[in-house]
Amino acid sequence: MAPAHPSPPQAVLFDAYGTLFDVYSVGLLAEQMFAGQGDALALLWRDKQIEYTRLTSMSGRYRPFWELTRAGLRFAAQKLKLDLAPDAEDRLMNQYRHLSAFPENREVLLALKARGIRAGILSNGDPEMLDVAVKSAGFTDLVDPVLSAHAVQRFKTDAAVYDLGPAALGLPAKKILFVSSNGWDAIGATWYGYTTLWVNRAGAPLDPLDTQPTRTGSSLRDVLDWFPAA
Repeated sequence: MAPAHPSPPQAVLFDAYGTLFDVYSVGLLAEQMFAGQGDALALLWRDKQIEYTRLTSMSGRYRPFWELTRAGLRFAAQKLKLDLAPDAEDRLMNQYRHLSAFPENREVLLALKARGIRAGILSNGDPEMLDVAVKSAGFTDLVDPVLSAHAVQRFKTDAAVYDLGPAALGLPAKKILFVSSNGWDAIGATWYGYTTLWVNRAGAPLDPLDTQPTRTGSSLRDVLDWFPAA
């Protein structure tokens, strides 16, 4: 880890999908439904979901994240030649509403609350999706605000989405620690001006775009290094 930042952040914003909630946990149900194809479906589904956010945002053709998630599932099933009947589609989409949270999350969020650090979410997810996910994980009293890209009808890494954080928290971006496990999101937030932590759980290489997050860690617990206990 890098040495302590000379001007420590005063609040935290977490990305939701991939950072707080395991987008690949849906692969467990997918494997039950399509034996031998669960992991492949989960991976391709996620890739297309993110691809569609970029396509619609850059083209000025916004569609809610839930719709793009469903479109990504349909493409992935077609690509893998899986028979995705309507009831199977509904089961997988419902599972996506209730993705598993990473095991260390609650511990970290409780510690931040105990240390008086405000912690919220800034996500591409629709408000309804986020509401269900947060309640399902038991995080309702631990994250505030919960900010959705739907408010500006664009997706990250558009600056209009990142603008939501400073506006809601009343802090400059550099005083907010933005945490994401998605490398592209961590880079986008760094370019925007946030102090950033890339939670690189998979040990992926850094995108060679001549920039890097303020810090890189391997677990959400690395957030607490910024906010030592009194």
